[in-house]
Amino acid sequence: MTVSSPSPSAEEPFRVFVGYDPREDEAYEVCRRSLLRHASIPVDVRPIRQPDLRAAGLYWRERGPTESTEFSFTRFLTPYLAGYRGWALFVDCDFLYLADIAGLLACLPSSDPDHRLAVACVKHEYAPAEATKMDGAIQTVYPRKNWSSMVLYNCGHPKNVAALTPDAVSTQTGAFLHRFAWLDDDEIGEIPFAWNFLVGHNKVDPADPSTQPKAIHYTSGGPWFERYRNCDFAELWIKEADELKADKEKQKQQQIVMANGEKEKDEEGN
Repeated sequence: MTVSSPSPSAEEPFRVFVGYDPREDEAYEVCRRSLLRHASIPVDVRPIRQPDLRAAGLYWRERGPTESTEFSFTRFLTPYLAGYRGWALFVDCDFLYLADIAGLLACLPSSDPDHRLAVACVKHEYAPAEATKMDGAIQTVYPRKNWSSMVLYNCGHPKNVAALTPDAVSTQTGAFLHRFAWLDDDEIGEIPFAWNFLVGHNKVDPADPSTQPKAIHYTSGGPWFERYRNCDFAELWIKEADELKADKEKQKQQQIVMANGEKEKDEEGN
């Protein structure tokens, strides 16, 4: 088996698949902007939209009571959506990136002589105290919770190819998928927690630069929900959201100017 480099090739940018839920559309947009804004490498950010997968016949399981988002299970289609080739990243939409994604890829071992790594993630030990999160969704507790919230996938790894098919993702148990039960432990690489910094759980040590967050994960709920408007690091997300709105307004004004210019040319031509 050959494990390809996680770095983007000259022909194709690095692919990032972001979980999408219509209730968190703004969160997705902000996550996407933060990824692209800090990236020093070509990046292709794609939302995973459940209705599109259902329409294409790629996902058909009924939504269960413990699924807090539309991408609770569709996230595991990342290797399939990436064509089972190269490396790709899945990330929940409730992330805010503060650092260059190239630094995340650099966390992978430079050499893997036995080509064993199938995935890499932050191996959290996380037991939330709240019974609900976001806008009242049930907060479930299980082993390896939040490991699957940001995962680098070696998409062509034989075990990912065999286990993460549309049929399996639509039928396998949550325990099998979220606990990476199709893999041996040494096939799961580890990424520093700063790349999946859980608000309310991980802490910054002023004396240790490695604890400074590189990607903030508002796992219980972010400032786009009124309940979490004043959560830790809310000001960073709000700043990014305000800049996104300013970008959109600027683009809108540019489009108006261009449209008016085309209109004037047509009138002069007449």
